[in-house]
Amino acid sequence: MEESNTFSPVEFYKNCQSSAENKVAYLKKRLLALSSLRLLVFVLTVLLVYFLYPSPGLIILCLFLGIGTFLYLVHRYSDLKYEYRFQKEIGELCSIELQIAQGKYSNRPTGSEYLNQDHYYSNDIDLFGKGSFFQYLNRTVVSTGTDELARLLLSNNIDDISHKQLAIKELKEIPDWRLNFSAAANLIESTTFPRTIINWIEKYETFIPIWLGKIPLIFGGLSIGLITLTIFRFTDSIFLLYWIVIGSLITGVYFKKVSRLASNCENAIATIKQYSVLMKKIENQKFDSQLLNRYKNKLTKSGRLASQEFHVFARALDHLDNRNNLIYGIIGNGFFLTDIFHSAKIEKWIRKNGGSIAEWFEVIAFFDAYLSLGTFAFNHPNYAFPEIGEGEVVIEAVDMGHPLLMEEDRVLNDVRVNSEQFFIITGANMAGKSTFLRTISLHIIMANVGLPVCAKRSLYSPIKLITSMRTEDSLASNSSYFFAELSRLKFVIDSISQEKYFVVLDEILKGTNSTDKALGSKKFVERLVKSKATGVIATHDLSLCETADYLKEVENFYFDAAIENDELSFDYKLKEGVCKNMNANFLLKKMKIIE
Repeated sequence: MEESNTFSPVEFYKNCQSSAENKVAYLKKRLLALSSLRLLVFVLTVLLVYFLYPSPGLIILCLFLGIGTFLYLVHRYSDLKYEYRFQKEIGELCSIELQIAQGKYSNRPTGSEYLNQDHYYSNDIDLFGKGSFFQYLNRTVVSTGTDELARLLLSNNIDDISHKQLAIKELKEIPDWRLNFSAAANLIESTTFPRTIINWIEKYETFIPIWLGKIPLIFGGLSIGLITLTIFRFTDSIFLLYWIVIGSLITGVYFKKVSRLASNCENAIATIKQYSVLMKKIENQKFDSQLLNRYKNKLTKSGRLASQEFHVFARALDHLDNRNNLIYGIIGNGFFLTDIFHSAKIEKWIRKNGGSIAEWFEVIAFFDAYLSLGTFAFNHPNYAFPEIGEGEVVIEAVDMGHPLLMEEDRVLNDVRVNSEQFFIITGANMAGKSTFLRTISLHIIMANVGLPVCAKRSLYSPIKLITSMRTEDSLASNSSYFFAELSRLKFVIDSISQEKYFVVLDEILKGTNSTDKALGSKKFVERLVKSKATGVIATHDLSLCETADYLKEVENFYFDAAIENDELSFDYKLKEGVCKNMNANFLLKKMKIIE
């Protein structure tokens, strides 16, 4: 396998977890000290004001210094509180990685919503669902990142694999940045999906005329002048009341539309803040790979940093959201037309950036998904990035294994499949046939995504995957199991007639009698060979192995079983030839089902 890192991923996570726990303990003490100091400043300020009375000059100075110090301590406390939560999140992420390294990931999202029996392979190879590769791989934080990771696994895309590998290798080498990105994202909980925000902004119709957006500044200046005149008693205070009524009437014209806008803003605030933080993380990180920079550069078009634009947007949304405070709403609208002012700022932002927001969200989804791939590569330093070629060999893997099996339980096999070659694999029940089919299928998917594969070495000519392993009947569509299986096989034949696929089949034509199955299976294999297909098929039907006698493209392999001292054992090693030892009768007797 590829040269190992100079340090173990497990050791890295243990060190990071320990460091984070130490920082959390230190910050907890700092927070307690700041909280006590803040209370002390408040008490001292009150006491000084009491003892300095009636010296107005000293009281004002004391209040100025006391309030200033108090606000600084509040700000400092807020910063330390964020750092405290951030370090706790780092520790939690490391704890999760250590648990997954021990095979404990059954509580993580399964991705079952991405299962699709009409897809080329998603329903067949434990790609999604309980105990699936997705459940093991996924580290995404935002919903769009999860969707993007699933899309990558389902895409069957064989283009630019070398560029994908370079991007994953680069992310593999910056584990601290990956942890920081994920921790920062986890600190803000949002319930509004980016697609909802994108749809809102793309369909948004402005209602504040551009000229009206400047009126609040003029109105606010006049308000300050009127308040000043009233304080110094150059005018009667009743005019302030009249002025508030005038301001409220002006903003009241747009009350319903502003309220509708404020409702959308309230839903979007958390998501916008979350993505702003993540964008800044990406903008500040230097990348070398072409693929990572292609997406990063989408955040800096026209000299604008997307994170800054999102920060401005988040502040505008926050300010409009403050209208829910009754006092702020009355005073703000009465003196400064705040509803109009903040609505105009939001609409100005939408006019300026509305066309870019979908692309900015796409960048976050891409990086969030690729961080899962980089983490996987980092966590498996002994896995090999396939050498990409376009020769006769489709897959030539040394010590290939299933990535979901623990290393101590994993049995490795050497495999070489040439273009237009078809393997027929026989073997006893539980001997490893289906596991091998899923192993080679995952090898293809992982290689196409750009991931390192579970092998010491791999030579790979990119090819798309198609499978037929778990056919399901449907009462809703009134289709029998046999008809569903035939439909799936037709889908395979139609697909390979248009593009080159690696075909993986498991016990075809299970829904008919043995004589019909044997004849139909042979004819189907002949059709595959005639179509110049490449792939493997597992079967219990030994007569299917006879096709190797007259089709040079077909080769027979098997997984063996041994019965020693009335016990069944397997070595899970792939061997050339046809299996002779079957175990169904033995197992029936062993379990006392038959005599």
